[in-house]
Amino acid sequence: MITEPLVDLNLGQRKLRLLGTAHVSRASAATVAAEVASGRYTDIAIELCQNRFRGMVEPDAIERMDLFEVIRDGKVPVVTAMLALGAFQQRIAEQFGIEPGAEMRAAIDGALGRGLNLHLIDRDVGITLRRIYRNVPWYRRMFLFSGLFASILVDDEVPESEVEALKQGDLLESTFAQFAASAPPIYTPLIEERDRYMAARLRAVIENSDGAVLAVVGAGHLAGLRQQLEQASGDRAEILRELEYVPPGSAWVKYLPWMLLVFLLGGFALGFARSPELGWSLVVEWVAITGGLAALGSIVAGAHPVTTLCAFLGAPFTTLHPAIGIGMLTAPVEAWLRKPTVAAFKRLRHDTTSLAGWRSNPVARVFLVFFLSSLGAASGTYIGGFRIFQQLFS
Repeated sequence: MITEPLVDLNLGQRKLRLLGTAHVSRASAATVAAEVASGRYTDIAIELCQNRFRGMVEPDAIERMDLFEVIRDGKVPVVTAMLALGAFQQRIAEQFGIEPGAEMRAAIDGALGRGLNLHLIDRDVGITLRRIYRNVPWYRRMFLFSGLFASILVDDEVPESEVEALKQGDLLESTFAQFAASAPPIYTPLIEERDRYMAARLRAVIENSDGAVLAVVGAGHLAGLRQQLEQASGDRAEILRELEYVPPGSAWVKYLPWMLLVFLLGGFALGFARSPELGWSLVVEWVAITGGLAALGSIVAGAHPVTTLCAFLGAPFTTLHPAIGIGMLTAPVEAWLRKPTVAAFKRLRHDTTSLAGWRSNPVARVFLVFFLSSLGAASGTYIGGFRIFQQLFS
């Protein structure tokens, strides 16, 4: 008997079963394995993108990650966010002694072992994160990532009964409804858009299937997927193109760093024009605030003393350059001073479940140094700018 939430649909001549799961649930994994083995389906669709699928079937892929390449290509924020997003799920999984995403693993193994057609229907996680970033107002983006990191500081154990309760439709939909009301810029790309995306992919699977289709998805997507599939409106290819597009940032936001640079340099010049003492006072205070907060962020991250010194010396200059952030300096310095070992990469998934693990793991620490030194420098930029304005015009 299936205890997981499910939806059965007849779409044309094909049958589709949407099976809702919790990504860290023993019951979900067992139900998926039994359903795939039932022999009723020719096609299995799962809520994974290609990158997440590769990470699951190639667990050693993370060990081949080139940290310097990640830093050089500007992928540190995305990789850091992905690690932080997975930390809570990993912690619950370790608490209950199960593998994160065990229900997806059961679907993959069952489909491949029985020669069934396996389909990845979720949008690339990197695109989803970037669309969330673009959807959030620029002044709230740092708070978004700060909140994401704050989640790793919560060590409270979650009762297994509560994990199972997350799959009850009314409770889950109510939770998402409150989330949508409080943070629609996050809810839309994280849930609503992915419902549309997966529905479009599922329609393609159904049209090309020779039999029944089983879709294994998080329970929170059941209601949205059902609605999208029953409506079946719009051109499928156009929907996918629209939802895979990452919009550019607002034009005026791109000029904001240059406007800040003009203000700061103008402030220094005006200070020196009034008196050398005032000018040097502004410079010293700028160095102390931006360098001090960047160094403080590095210290909190557990950075090497040389990395911390680089943060202090570099932040006053990088904060004046719109195209360079202090993290682009501190992260490679930390990686070079404390070269990560293969063992550190192997421990990465486990260590990122706690702040102590982020600080002690040489790989995770590079990302943490990047984030916290950048956060400190960014805070110092606004505080220092306010202090310059205050001294000049108060």
